[in-house]
Amino acid sequence: MSCCFQEKVSSCVHVLLYLIKHNFPPDEFCVSGVSSAEWGVIYSPSHICALKNSSVIMSCTYTYPTGYQIKKVFWTKNPVKGEENPDLFEDPEYSQRLQYLEDKQQNCTIRLSHVTQKDEHMYCFKFITDKPDGLWLGYPGVTLTVTDLQVEAPERVTEGHNVSLTCKSSCTLTDRATFIWYRNSQPLTERRDRNNQLLLQSVRREDAGRYSCALHEHSYISPAAHLSVTYPPRSVSVSISPSVIVEGDSVTLNCSSDSNPPALNFSWFKGGMFVGSGRIYRISKISSDHSEEYKCRSINEHGQKDSAAVTLNVMYPPRNVSVSINGSGEIVEGHSVTMICSSDSNPPALNFSWFKGGTFVGSGRIYSISNISSDHSGEYKCRSINKHGEKYSDAVALNVMYPPKNISVSINGSGVIVEGDSVTLICSSDSNPPALNFSWFKENQSSAVGSGQSFSALQSGRFYCEAHNQHGSQRSDAVTVTGEAFINTLLYLHIIHQFVNYDDLHLSVHPGADRNVIVITATSGGLFIIIIIIIIIILFIMRVQ
Repeated sequence: MSCCFQEKVSSCVHVLLYLIKHNFPPDEFCVSGVSSAEWGVIYSPSHICALKNSSVIMSCTYTYPTGYQIKKVFWTKNPVKGEENPDLFEDPEYSQRLQYLEDKQQNCTIRLSHVTQKDEHMYCFKFITDKPDGLWLGYPGVTLTVTDLQVEAPERVTEGHNVSLTCKSSCTLTDRATFIWYRNSQPLTERRDRNNQLLLQSVRREDAGRYSCALHEHSYISPAAHLSVTYPPRSVSVSISPSVIVEGDSVTLNCSSDSNPPALNFSWFKGGMFVGSGRIYRISKISSDHSEEYKCRSINEHGQKDSAAVTLNVMYPPRNVSVSINGSGEIVEGHSVTMICSSDSNPPALNFSWFKGGTFVGSGRIYSISNISSDHSGEYKCRSINKHGEKYSDAVALNVMYPPKNISVSINGSGVIVEGDSVTLICSSDSNPPALNFSWFKENQSSAVGSGQSFSALQSGRFYCEAHNQHGSQRSDAVTVTGEAFINTLLYLHIIHQFVNYDDLHLSVHPGADRNVIVITATSGGLFIIIIIIIIIILFIMRVQ
């Protein structure tokens, strides 16, 4: 008996030993009376490493002696001794994925599509001739290994360093492969290479992501491996809540930063001074004292960074309201005066009202009085208002200076000088400051007859006073002081006049500079009476003397 085998074995002994080793009966491979050199199946290659979901081409040729006719050809998998070898084209798992690429006349090349790990088998070609024992199984066949791709990469890399990623398979791919890399499902078009490594130099934060690899012209993409790029804090910012802050509110400052790993250490600074720690800084019952620039410092294991300064702008109602009067000197009647209202508030007060003794007198931050008079003297207040409240200033006194006015003289007593006595005259005036200098004058005399607020008159006449302060002077109207003898004369004349009852007789008194003059007028019929009156007056004067 002659033996036949795929491989060119020089003796049947070698073939039989191989078949026994692999538990295959010799009759599956041998045809009686025929040289083994005329029978055979050749696979190229005999081992295939294919990518998952790809198509595999199993190249195959076979030979048989002349005089035989092929009845049937087919592929089978994992042939087992004593069992029938099924035709893969009749297997539902393969029928739609298998395709002959040639005419099957001595060329048995096939394509198997969409391979998976379930397709990892030994595939053998078998043909049957028209002779009873003329069949051949090409064993061993093509061993198929199906691999997926895995990205091998470190979990993290520090910004600025270099990192290498490897696209790994469980076997060496049969086809010469061109690798394609993806980051976050987007192809890195500049990263196409026959090398299965991806080198990232001077890694940036933007290089972080999910990396996967694939083979050019293959649909299968590896599971993604996450590459984390660690870096110090950046983009540090502070947010404030609420956005409008009113004194007495609770305020929250929140520090945000971009870093990897996330910053866990935060510090707060007010005007350069440390005030607290933690991502959130809270101020309860805030006051204007908290108004300032604040910064947050974000820290992780790779470094730190400060935020830009944010200003805490605390709103509050007016306080420290005060009134200032322009000029430090005295306020003199007739001048102009300006009062200015100042207050501390946020936002600044724009509404000001002025009150004199509780009565509204004007508005605006500045209150001006032109041609001021003593009537303007009094206590003034300013009210400052913003949208958060109002406050009054303390009262300020407007003290208007003016020269003496409304000068008057009062007589202490009857105003009649009794022999050996005097009459006291008192000078009164309205002035600011009060007059301290008083001068007394008798009518028709140029020089003063006395000084002081009171004056004692020793003789009859008409007297007036003049009051002085540093702003001016003014004199009073004159008052009359009368002697006792003159009064008695008038009394006698009055009695005579009443007794005589002459209609043509008239008496009148005319004040003079130093005495009062009695004027008697009468008609011709009363001339006798006038003579009698003159005699009476002379006798009276003589008696007094």
